[in-house]
Amino acid sequence: MKIICVIPARAESSRFFEKPLALICGKPMIQWVYDHCKEVELFEEVYVATDSEKIKVAAEKFGAKVVMTRSDHDTATERLYEVSTRIEADLYVMVNGDEPLLTREAIIQCIPDGLKADDFFVSNLMTDFSNPVEVVDATNLKIVTAKDDRCLFISRSPIPYPKGAMDYVFHKFVGVGAFTRKALDFYHNTPRGPIEKIEENDSFRFLENHMPIYYYNCHCKSLSVDNRKDIDGVEAYLRELNKQA
Repeated sequence: MKIICVIPARAESSRFFEKPLALICGKPMIQWVYDHCKEVELFEEVYVATDSEKIKVAAEKFGAKVVMTRSDHDTATERLYEVSTRIEADLYVMVNGDEPLLTREAIIQCIPDGLKADDFFVSNLMTDFSNPVEVVDATNLKIVTAKDDRCLFISRSPIPYPKGAMDYVFHKFVGVGAFTRKALDFYHNTPRGPIEKIEENDSFRFLENHMPIYYYNCHCKSLSVDNRKDIDGVEAYLRELNKQA
C-alpha cells in the first residue's frame, strides 16, 4: 500500500498571517511538522501543499518536496483532494501545519491495518483534554465516539453533557487525518450540509451523509497554534522537555 503524507500550508490566514512560517525556537513551525512526518517509515513521501511562493521557498530550503495548489480552497481537505488528483497513492495522510508537537508515535495511529486500495476510509486523531478551560473553548473541537472508535458527533460546545455522570474524559481533535482516494472523491463531490456550515467543521461532509469516519485516541501532547500567543505555550513546553532530556 502506497501511503503519502501531505502537510497543507496556506499563508492567508485571517487570524495569523503566514502562520506556517512563524518561528518556534528559531525554526519555522512547518519545519517542526515536516521533521516529525519524515520520521514515519510508512510514508513513501512527505509533501508540503501550499499556494504561497514564500512558503514554497522556505519549505524547499529545509529539503521538503512542494506541491503548489490553488488559492481558492475553503478547507485543508479540499487542498488534499487537489494533491490526490496529481499524485497517486492508496492512502493520503494529512498532518496540519499548525501541530508542531505531534510525533511519529501519534501520527501513525491514524493508519489502519489491512486497507484495500478501493476501500472508503476516513480516520482522524483525538486526545484527552487535560485542562477544563480548554473544554469550554470554542476553538477546540470536542469529539464523541462509539466503542468501535466510529465518530458519533463533533461540536465546538462541550459534549456529551454530563447530566447523568461526571466521570467522563472529554476528547479534542488532533490535526491528523487519513483518507483513501474514494473518500476524497466523495468529499469533493458532496455539497456542504447545514451542520457543517453551522459548526464550520468539514468532517460533517461525511457524518451528515451517513459515511463512517473513525477517531483514534493517540493520548498525545497536542498544542495547535491558532494565534501568536499559542507559540509561547509551545516554546515553554519544548524548553521544559529539553530540561528533562
